[in-house]
Amino acid sequence: MTSRGLSRFAVATAAATAGLLVLAGCSGAADPADSAAGDSNVEIVVGSQNEPTNLDQIFGGSSGVTEVFTGNVYEGLFRITDDAEVEPLLASSTEISDDGLTYTFTLEEATFHSGKELTAEDVKYSLERFVGEESIAARKRQLSVIDTVTAVDDKTVEVTLSQPSISFTYNLGYVWIVNEDAGDLTASEDGTGPYALADYRKGDSISLEVNDEYWGDAPANGGVVYQYYADPTALNNALTTGAVDLVTSQSNPDSIGEFEAAGFQIIEGTSTTKELLAFNDRVAPFDDVRVRKAIYSAIDREKLLDAIWDGRGELIGSMVPPSEPWYIDLADNNPYDPELSEQLLAEAGQSGGFTFTVDTPDSGVHSTVAEFLKSELAKVGITLEINIITDDEWYQKVYTEKNFEATLQGHVNDRDINFYGNPDFYWGYDNADVQTWLADSEAAASVEEQTELIKKANQQISDDAASVWLYLNPQLRIAAEGVSGVPKNGLNSLFYVSDITKA
Repeated sequence: MTSRGLSRFAVATAAATAGLLVLAGCSGAADPADSAAGDSNVEIVVGSQNEPTNLDQIFGGSSGVTEVFTGNVYEGLFRITDDAEVEPLLASSTEISDDGLTYTFTLEEATFHSGKELTAEDVKYSLERFVGEESIAARKRQLSVIDTVTAVDDKTVEVTLSQPSISFTYNLGYVWIVNEDAGDLTASEDGTGPYALADYRKGDSISLEVNDEYWGDAPANGGVVYQYYADPTALNNALTTGAVDLVTSQSNPDSIGEFEAAGFQIIEGTSTTKELLAFNDRVAPFDDVRVRKAIYSAIDREKLLDAIWDGRGELIGSMVPPSEPWYIDLADNNPYDPELSEQLLAEAGQSGGFTFTVDTPDSGVHSTVAEFLKSELAKVGITLEINIITDDEWYQKVYTEKNFEATLQGHVNDRDINFYGNPDFYWGYDNADVQTWLADSEAAASVEEQTELIKKANQQISDDAASVWLYLNPQLRIAAEGVSGVPKNGLNSLFYVSDITKA
């Protein structure tokens, strides 16, 4: 691959200077895989239930667009590895000012799929686009510290920040660098990655072809097709019959034993996906912490986890999974206790119970979880009405319009406790102390200071039962025999496909 100037060591040194964290994770990108030689001309077919709502990350493309496009079709200045480390990508070198407010990036000699050469103006456009008014990108708030972006020359970009940001280069790893002349990207693309979009059939599939003009190392396969399925049974049937070579996430634990017996590879990694019941904390009765805690204590989460995942996964008590440095074991902070639940409801003036609606996407296990919650809450006098909607409807109704009472969702982002520091986020949690701690953590002078501040926020959102964190999903992928190079961790739905081969 093209030489990267400062090299990984230099960027790691710069990251340490800036206080960047490296998350704990399982080592290695793939499980059984690296031993088998594959055919570089073979097309890999990936089965998934996680179809993007559109193809643009700044317009609510969902985690599905990250799974397909990030690192495969589009690239950032930096790359987040499967082990959550920060590596240089389109930034061949990085200089950081002594005050931590100015970052100067030198760019690689890369070319967009349209044939246009990557320039500093494209980077400027991409960063400003990501934090712009129209953007609803998940990490927009974290990158709002960007003050100005200047194209110094064709290959040099200078970014100034309004305050130091200890996670700045980490967050840049999720920002696509796009061609400033590309126009609407909701159904097309123009990236610099090892693959280009060959075909997009909404509701069916996305096909990627190898970019023969790629500036870096060529992929180990001859292209990738993402085939989408509406339910886990259809997805598993596709794997069993050979219609797909692997599945990105297994949501039907009952079938795992069957796949093991049939010789399929079970690839288990580290998960960041939290299944949560999110309240609209702006509206009654969910603006009352006693009501939120009452609902929390009415739910036997251990029973739910066992029913859904049969011993896999784990209970959590906040937005922070064990893989992150600021993790605290808060699984019992809001314990299962129906009597306590009824007491809290009485204190909140809700002794007669009440009715509310949960909007739940029709994907994954959300509808099954909703039925379980309905049964549990009925025991303490709360009536839960279930409204099943599509992913597209969820992004419009819940995420964008914030027109809901409660919702079920699986949040895949890593380091996403910051969402609770944003009162404008869809769930509307608003705690001034949490906002201050999280803001101060970004300006922290050391990793230790950052960690302690985020731990305070972590404890507070749990004490406030800002949401009900039901459980942490297990990270399970299943691949056919002979498939290798599969990334195993579920970090923010990143799924790099260039190393996947099939013997």
